[in-house]
Amino acid sequence: MSGSAAVVGGGIAGLATAALLARDGWEVTLFEARPELGGRAGSWERDGFRFDTGPSWYLMPEVFDHFFRLMGTTAEAELDLVPLTPAYRVYPEPEGDAPSAPVDVVSGRDAARALFEEREPGSGPQLDAYLDSAGEAYDLAVSKFLYDTYQGTAGLRDPAVVRRLPQLAPLLARSLERHVAQRFDDPVLRQILGYPAVFLGASPATAPALYHLMSRLDLDEGVLYPQGGFTALIAAIARLAESAGATLRTDAPVERILVTGGAARGVRLADGTVHHADIVVSTADLHRTETELLAPAERTYPDRWWEKRNPGPGALLLLLGVDGELPQLAHHTLLFAADWTENFDDIFGADTRIPDPASIYICRPSATDPGVAPAGSENLFVLVPMPADPSLGHGGEDGDGDPAIEAAADRVIAQIADWTGTPDLADRIRVRRTISPADFESDLGAWRGGALGLAHTLRQSAVFRPRNASRRVDGLLYAGTSVLPGIGLPMCLISAELVAKRLRGDKSAARLPEPAASGA
Repeated sequence: MSGSAAVVGGGIAGLATAALLARDGWEVTLFEARPELGGRAGSWERDGFRFDTGPSWYLMPEVFDHFFRLMGTTAEAELDLVPLTPAYRVYPEPEGDAPSAPVDVVSGRDAARALFEEREPGSGPQLDAYLDSAGEAYDLAVSKFLYDTYQGTAGLRDPAVVRRLPQLAPLLARSLERHVAQRFDDPVLRQILGYPAVFLGASPATAPALYHLMSRLDLDEGVLYPQGGFTALIAAIARLAESAGATLRTDAPVERILVTGGAARGVRLADGTVHHADIVVSTADLHRTETELLAPAERTYPDRWWEKRNPGPGALLLLLGVDGELPQLAHHTLLFAADWTENFDDIFGADTRIPDPASIYICRPSATDPGVAPAGSENLFVLVPMPADPSLGHGGEDGDGDPAIEAAADRVIAQIADWTGTPDLADRIRVRRTISPADFESDLGAWRGGALGLAHTLRQSAVFRPRNASRRVDGLLYAGTSVLPGIGLPMCLISAELVAKRLRGDKSAARLPEPAASGA
């Protein structure tokens, strides 16, 4: 089946969808509201510093490899990927005035086992069992769950899944936090194993233990970085989409998805231009798609549905250009607050606030990529999980954001300085920009200013996550972080493939066959 397709949104999911559909023979036009492509995976430059404004971890490399092979190329041909050693560095909260000793996490089973044995003697065999289980769960997820559109139940009834039900059921019934605590005592090791829940938009207390599979990625496999940053990844996918025949339009905000006779028939832009199409694929935030781009009678997920959903965390982002070097920081560095329960209650609880002290993620791409900062300077991307609450205000440049946001940014800079032993950090900052949930809402249309997408709680994962097709409008499909399979760049690539699978009539749980494997 092929015809004309309108794709709404030029983030990675929209670009990958445009690329795959164009390669399948569809006449594709993509509409991006902003002046540049990338969505959450955006880019910002000033005074010789270039910042990725969103994703910064290159995990699940086989998903990227598979996508590029579907497009007739390889990740190696399109990207310059560099392995990171250490994968990341951890600073625990100091117990006194002096910074705690950093903990370097090096990928590979032997290195991970050595780290665990050093901090908790005798824990090596327990880690082996944990990572073996994580690997089995990961392989099952990739082969049976992530590439399933759930149009039918065949995948769920697969004998390989049925055989694993006795092992899967407990992993779904208990939290990741409890799963880790039953196996390890050292608080830093628990945090290393629990923190991946944040990548899923959840807390260790609400993410199902099945997501211990994430530890396979950083501890067993390794972490990569594409030279040029994640804007290089976006550029590569956009290049492939255009070479396949897709038209990519920026500065083209969609105002309405056009529906005639119960079927999508194109889009109307904010300037009044109408673009007719046989199908529409919206990769915009699902809440915006459903509540702003469709009439009430056309909505699969009305307002009352959203009232019971978890938007995941918001985020305070700091983009900092710093004079001088910062060897105290690795390419990826995590600062872990000691009281995680309070930290996550501040973000997800009934009485939310910006955590202080916070658990902080810092990316220093200038440790690996000389092109992101002037010589002798550093580029820092700082992410602080916070409530998804746009009322906290907007960020800005050079401290001109709303007071609550800038005050929080000042506290974060001071915390980084104190915990990592860089007392002059604030004085060395010459480029500063803050981004907050209000900016995610206004710039990206993110529901409640969420930084990632719908949280991966049990009720919002796999078969319980929004599907990739409207139940009210024929020919209207969805991709991106709000729908199957979920949050993150690899999941967005898979969501694009799920659109292609649905249009091909493929209801299996398997990946699409790659051209080399199929003889195409």
